[in-house]
Amino acid sequence: MITKKTRRDFIKTSTAIAVGRVLLPHFNILKSKPKPGDDILGHGEFRYRVHKEWGNLDASVTPVDNCHEMVMDSKGRLIMITDEVRNNIIIYDKSGRLLDSWGDQFPGGHGLSIFNEGGDDFLFITDTEQGKVFKTTTDGRILFTIEHPVNVGAYEQDNSFRPTETAIAPNGDIYVADGYGSQYILQYNSKGEYIRHFGGPGNDDDKFSVAHGVCIDDRDKNNPTLLCTSRSHNSFKRFTLDGKYISTIFLPGAFVCRAVIDDGNIYSGVCFSRLRYLNVTENSGFVTILDEHDKVVSNPGGTEPTYRDGELQLMVQETPVFHHCHDVCIDEDKNLYVCQWNAGKSYPYKLERV
Repeated sequence: MITKKTRRDFIKTSTAIAVGRVLLPHFNILKSKPKPGDDILGHGEFRYRVHKEWGNLDASVTPVDNCHEMVMDSKGRLIMITDEVRNNIIIYDKSGRLLDSWGDQFPGGHGLSIFNEGGDDFLFITDTEQGKVFKTTTDGRILFTIEHPVNVGAYEQDNSFRPTETAIAPNGDIYVADGYGSQYILQYNSKGEYIRHFGGPGNDDDKFSVAHGVCIDDRDKNNPTLLCTSRSHNSFKRFTLDGKYISTIFLPGAFVCRAVIDDGNIYSGVCFSRLRYLNVTENSGFVTILDEHDKVVSNPGGTEPTYRDGELQLMVQETPVFHHCHDVCIDEDKNLYVCQWNAGKSYPYKLERV
């Protein structure tokens, strides 16, 4: 049982402190209303005004380390996971106000997915340090845990298991991406019982190099598929729900995290891009957006997507607004909320659609 740590009593209105671009937003900045940012990012119909202070909280009360992922629940609340064990889960409203926080037992808190079951929202948390997946209520009660796959005969004893992400199919099946471990996608039923695994390390089409994310692509309601991240391959790889390889979406230069489906489009944080000598470069993240045909249409923070003879050209960071974009959450107004890894303990940014 996770001890709920309610922060409501600690939240008080305070005067916002204006911050220059050289300052990191985790320096105990309390706010009234977010101020519009100076940066307009993106291309075509997907352009955004950056609000860097949107998610800033009192770091002495509600700190973050890495802001890994965010989801929106059926009440419109924005739920984020961090690997800061004083409050692994932070819950915002869309104005950036803190609603709640809880969790002190996920030192490797990394992946966060949400699934509505019978009208109730449930969270799936992956912990890369503990090598476990937890299904919880939105207030922190653990319902079951998926342990190392050796326990069900899926892995050999010496296979590592460091799960990075989950995705939940319409029937409740759970797909787990072992992105920092043995590079498999594992399938379990809704009770957490093992069904199969597929993928593994390698450079073949059906193999992965950093299987960082997994997503249910349900845009075709009659034929849902899996979009699995192969980050070092700069790609999403599409599979059937029973693990058969279909195709690859190649995103040259973009070390993408998980795919997020919203209103016919795919969104993803790009953790790294290739800058100097085309090497992987620190602090070179951006956001990428694909349309219903899996074509890149906008790169907020990155170069404008260009196709030549139908082939997407190299994409890299253009505007140094982001460090390492790790996830994107989309609200009903099509605003984006961007979580960053290794970004000086910064809170999430809001990208307001313009």
